[in-house]
Amino acid sequence: MNVIAIKHNGEIIDLQTAKELGFEGKQIHLDNSPDSLEVLRHSTAHLMAQAIRSLYPDAKFFVGPTVKEGFYYDFKTTQEIGEGDLKAIEKEMLSLAKKKYEIQKYEISMAEAKEKFKDDHLKLAVMERIPSETVSIYKQGEFEDLCRGPHLPNIGLIRYFKLTKIAGAYLGGDSKNEMLTRIYGIAFADKEALKSYLDMMAEAEKRDHRKIGAEMKMFAFREEVGAGFPIWLPAGGRLRARLESLLFKAHRKRGYEPVRGPEMLRSDLWKTSGHYQNYGENMYFTHIDEIEFGVKPMNCVGHIKVYEEDLHSYRDLPLKYFEYGVVHRHEMTGALHGLFRVREFTQDDAHIFCRADQIEEQIIEVVDFVDKIMSTFEFDYKMMISTKPEKAVGSDEVWEVSTQALKNAMDKNGLVYEIDEGGGAFYGPKIDIKITDAIGREWQCGTIQLDFNLPERFELEYNGENNDKIQPVMIHRAILGSFERFIGILTEHYAGEFPMFIAPTQVAIVPIASTHNDYAKELSDKLMDLGADSEIYSKNDSLNKRVRTAEKTRVPMLVVIGDEEVASRTVAIRDRRTREQYNLSESEFLSLIQTKINEVNF
Repeated sequence: MNVIAIKHNGEIIDLQTAKELGFEGKQIHLDNSPDSLEVLRHSTAHLMAQAIRSLYPDAKFFVGPTVKEGFYYDFKTTQEIGEGDLKAIEKEMLSLAKKKYEIQKYEISMAEAKEKFKDDHLKLAVMERIPSETVSIYKQGEFEDLCRGPHLPNIGLIRYFKLTKIAGAYLGGDSKNEMLTRIYGIAFADKEALKSYLDMMAEAEKRDHRKIGAEMKMFAFREEVGAGFPIWLPAGGRLRARLESLLFKAHRKRGYEPVRGPEMLRSDLWKTSGHYQNYGENMYFTHIDEIEFGVKPMNCVGHIKVYEEDLHSYRDLPLKYFEYGVVHRHEMTGALHGLFRVREFTQDDAHIFCRADQIEEQIIEVVDFVDKIMSTFEFDYKMMISTKPEKAVGSDEVWEVSTQALKNAMDKNGLVYEIDEGGGAFYGPKIDIKITDAIGREWQCGTIQLDFNLPERFELEYNGENNDKIQPVMIHRAILGSFERFIGILTEHYAGEFPMFIAPTQVAIVPIASTHNDYAKELSDKLMDLGADSEIYSKNDSLNKRVRTAEKTRVPMLVVIGDEEVASRTVAIRDRRTREQYNLSESEFLSLIQTKINEVNF
């Protein structure tokens, strides 16, 4: 198996550099491991750039990094490039790869580099971002580019790749700058992994929640309303209400109290919390009576104010507050994506105020809550402990105590987790819940965050056993993450075929003729009394068209009513989940629906 790089002191280094510096380390082979794919995809990005230069000689390049889903390159050319040109670029990449050019690295001074690329304003823009006095350049055949590496030893190792899409991107991500062309791609070490990925992407396209959401009339986005602000239509509103209701009961059973904080608070509070200094670029601000207010991006400060409303004893703890809190965060327009990335969303947010000796039991209780919900929706999941980020409040000592407390809770209870270095919130470490959907994609959803910093900054306290004043520990907790994002994930997970207990409509009722409408309405009312939603399809269309229209909404169960059903007080059922057709008496039918919608409790 080909060795393509080494890992030395945690850093991936290409073979040329390792040889020149005499470094030794763990060998990285050409396979589909994360370290190997990092090198492979970085080199494939350069191969793509080389092919673009070959086809469009005036092309100038900005940056070409690897990203979670492969790689991209930002560039500029006088010729117009569209989706239809990606095949030609792929063909040229394969042709170049067959030439097996070695990828060679050399270094020059920053002054030499600026002289070398003096006629390339994009390269000069790249160099403005490099603090070093020397720069490295990687060369393959006639193509070369500024790059830190690492890279493969030879482009002949690149064989299994696909260019996935083309888009526009502002230079440096700043909308004030010129627009560049960005091409995304993916690469793997073998044909089977590439095929598996492309199959998954094809299936993901069919399941796109934006497409299904429009077909099922669940939600909409309107330009005149504003990007990133979803409008919930009746079907989506019903699904969401069912999810909220189930969670409300589940929280109450676990001792959480419902609260609600205002959607705007004075900026002084956000300064005390540290959001103003560490999260301000993601917030919206306004002025009332010349006083600055911040629209809340999180619910924690409001819940702190709830805690402050009373005096608390050690016997009162833990105190658990929860809220379906509407929050607003400023997201870049280019990052918005259906319900997955919006500017207004509702968190299933909760905060637990507890004693230090209660941390472990509270963490485990939340993990059990997570497990109940995720297993109900048939999600596999993993947990990651995310540690102190570069931008953070609080001392290293407090962070160390907090992080260790999370690890201890997980370790003592035999719970498996990974470490995400630097991935914590600015006020504390956290456990992130990452779920895997029906087609193998991973999503970040819930989070459990341990926080000693905000209680200290707001001087929270409770009376200890000896009447001494003690600072409580604060646990921030969201299981779904947000209703918007979770519903988007659920939509794709089930491809719109929701289980009956949360389906927007449980039953579609199709009367054959107008003489059957009264019985249809009677059934609908009885279903509503059970807590089930139904829709009557009685328009002046053919029976077959009305049945097809109902089925397009992906309703779990369809009921057809004719003379026989009215006379015998029965229903003719078409179960879309089991693909069965059968008849039941009215009482049997209502009992079946009641069982199905009540079969799930969190």
